[in-house]
Amino acid sequence: MLPLTIYPAAATDQGAIALSQQDTDIVPGLRTQRHAESPAGEDQPGALRAVVTLTLETRQAQRMVKGRPGTADKPAIMGLIGFANRLRVIWQGARADDPYADWWLVKIHDALDVADQVVQASLDAVQTRLTGIEAISAAPGVSVRPIRTPLRFSNPYAYRAAHLVAHYDRLVRGVLTAKHIGVMTRDDAARVLAFGGRQLRRAFLSPLGYRLMGITRADVSQRTARYSKAQASMGEVPADVVSSALRAPHAPDHPMPASRFAQHLHLQPPTANA
Repeated sequence: MLPLTIYPAAATDQGAIALSQQDTDIVPGLRTQRHAESPAGEDQPGALRAVVTLTLETRQAQRMVKGRPGTADKPAIMGLIGFANRLRVIWQGARADDPYADWWLVKIHDALDVADQVVQASLDAVQTRLTGIEAISAAPGVSVRPIRTPLRFSNPYAYRAAHLVAHYDRLVRGVLTAKHIGVMTRDDAARVLAFGGRQLRRAFLSPLGYRLMGITRADVSQRTARYSKAQASMGEVPADVVSSALRAPHAPDHPMPASRFAQHLHLQPPTANA
């Protein structure tokens, strides 16, 4: 087994996301399976299949996964699943050269970064309290029955959001332990958890406002009617985003433009006299 991990620094912690790839060892003397789509006489590896699981140990973090549907008395709360569903549409737009989708991915990247930094700072402060007791060693509590949820997201930013939930899970464990052993008051514990939860919910709201309208950068440069409609709905897209000078670090590759030379190139099978 050759384990693969995303963000190795976090993958060793409780509540982190583990990515494992099975059956990747090479066994001497074992022929590789020849797939139907492989050219005749050529052996090729098949498609990769991975298992990604989110393990959570607190109810507070688990609620961040599902969110809450809206009712007549309470507004809806966006969770990880709702965030990933909205993000999938933005990802499709970015792959189709929609500059607005690229712009939203930049904002989503920044929102996740800010939330992660805030949660990590709170976690560091709690860890300082737990380790600042002379002659007493206190480790964050662990669940006797953690919840493991398989994740099947289509893009890296959904997984980054799952990492954020895992970090919040660690924060909850640390805060509840600190409250239990008397190094944090009940009010302080509630304030820290509420503040961290707001950061996650704010990040999960970052996909809102985007509409998939089928525009491309060509529409922006030509000021088409489709672009005017998108501009009225989503505002003016920044020039550095239109030029692709500014893109989110995990944004998808743009489709390769067709070569003018390829348009005039016609390959013919060899003749019998060749």
